[in-house]
Parts: sequence; structure tokens; C-alpha cells
Amino acid sequence: MQQSTRTFTDRLFLVIKGLAMGAANKVPGVSGGVVAFVAGFYEEFIYSLQKINFKAFKLFINFRFKSFWRYINGRFLGLLILGMLISYFSVSKILDYLIIHYELYVWASFFGMIVGSIYYIVKDFDDWSRRNICLIMISIIVGISISLLDPAKENDNLWFVFICGIIGVSGMTLPGLSGSFILILLGNYVLLLVDSVNALYDTIADLIRWDFSFTENTNRIRLLKVLVVFSIGSLTGLVTLSHFLGYVLKHYKSATFAAIIGFITGSLGVVWPWKYKIYKTDTLGNTQIDALGNPILDNYDRYFPDLTILETYIGLFYIIVGIAIVLWLEWYGQRTQKTSQ
Repeated sequence: MQQSTRTFTDRLFLVIKGLAMGAANKVPGVSGGVVAFVAGFYEEFIYSLQKINFKAFKLFINFRFKSFWRYINGRFLGLLILGMLISYFSVSKILDYLIIHYELYVWASFFGMIVGSIYYIVKDFDDWSRRNICLIMISIIVGISISLLDPAKENDNLWFVFICGIIGVSGMTLPGLSGSFILILLGNYVLLLVDSVNALYDTIADLIRWDFSFTENTNRIRLLKVLVVFSIGSLTGLVTLSHFLGYVLKHYKSATFAAIIGFITGSLGVVWPWKYKIYKTDTLGNTQIDALGNPILDNYDRYFPDLTILETYIGLFYIIVGIAIVLWLEWYGQRTQKTSQ
């Protein structure tokens, strides 16, 4: 753990990395885990989450807050989480706007960042054994297969919502697996990340106005229950996955990196910039809408770009920009490592 030796600049960049993770986690097809991996704090992130265990719980309930904070690497996790929270109310909103108005260029930038991420990992990977090559190929196939699955129907059963929380948080801990996209496949993206969150905002606004009439609104109460169960499932998944990943990173590091290379490569199919949105329709063929009146995304129809139009070349430029961002992050990571030695 290096929380006590971080400079102010390092802490500021940790918040910025949290901003990037939060924004990436919200976009279907993009994994916040990739940001953690490329920015060089993935292992510390996993090992810090691993410290949220029974010992940490004992320290907390015995009011040994300083020891608890030090034990879980609290400054590191706190700065990251701060960045994610800021992102949710700022950067992710900007990202929503950009996706609406410049969708191709946003996807092209993310595509470039993932290509750069693959280069970043592969160039330092030196265990090209038959086992690891097989793991890479299997992970690529799994990643591509996930992108081709048909989404399920929405299901608000609380046990299923809890499982969605466990699975959906994978985008934060497993580079290459997008939690948001998996929630689309499970049919609950709108329910869990749109409707229930809006229900929370409306409830907070009512409480500020000292208005408790929402307690009689059965739909609002249902959505709040869904959000609570989803949050508990996400926390459960975050802790259990971190323990599993911490174990495999410690005992099977090269095999884990091989699987991560495969998953990230497979995710290129999900973030392919040139695609049409396919929206959910009812039995009459009418487009279904969510609580905000927006059409509900079902999947994507991908196509090869038209090389005779300017838009395609602007998209290619943004792919290069995405690659350059990752290379800059790598350069910054190496520079900070040298200055701290």
C-alpha cells in the first residue's frame, strides 16, 4: 500500500482516474476495469477491496476508525470513489450529451482506447505458453459471444435483481467485461440504472420539500426496493469478486493477464463505432420507452464503414486519439513510478 507516500498530484490524478472509471462503467460496452488496468492501479484496487473483510468489520464496530481506514487502504479507495461519485453527476452527464450528438466519435474514441489498452498489456506480457494462448482465445470467443447475445426481458424479482448487482459490478473489477452491457443482456439496464435511480432522485427531492406522499406510491416504493437490493448485490459482488481476483492474481498472475487480454480484445465487438441502435418493441411493433420517455435500447446492428464519406475518416481520427490517450496514461504511469523511487 502506498497511500502515505502519495503526493498531492498523485491524489488529484486518483480522483481523475475515478472520474474516468465512473464514466466508463456507465457506457454499455466499456469497462471501468480497463481504466484501472491501463492506469496502473488495478492490482492495488483489487487488493484494497480484498481488505473489506471480517477483520475490517471488527475494527469498524469497535470504533477503531483510524485502524480501519488504514487497513482497507481507505485514502486510495476514498479518492477513487470520490472521483466516481463526481463523475456520476458531472462527467457521465457530459458523456450522455456527447453520445447523443456525436455518437460515432465517442464510440471511436473508446474503441481506440481499448486498442491502446490491448497494446499496453500485450507489450509487457512475456508468458506465451500454450495454456495462456488457449486462455486468450477462449476469452476472446466469450467476449465476442456476449456481444452477440439477445437481451432477456425485464425482471424485477428481487432475487434476480440481487444477482444482477453481483454480475453488473463485474465491469468495475474485470477489464473487458462491461457491467452496463451485461445488464442490457439481462434485460434490466433501464430498470436498474435509469428508472430506479430516477425514483431515488424524486424521493430525495420530495424529502427536501418535506413531502412524504411518495410512501403511498407503490411503483416508487417498488423501484426504491429494487435499487436497495441492487446496491446490496453490487457491494456483495464487489467484495467477493475482489477476493477471487486477488487469489488468482497472486497464484495465477500470467493466466489471469492472458484471460484479461482475451476479454478486452473480445469487447472490441461491443464498442465497434459503426453500428445502428435496435430498440425494444412491443407485440404491435411500437418502440417501447422508459420512465423518461426515451426509447429502450435492445442491441446493436454493426456494419462496415463507408470509406467515401468524411465522417468515417473523422471517426478513424478519434480512434487514433483514443490510442494516444492510453499511451499518455502509460507514459504518465512510468514517469510517476520513476519519481517515487
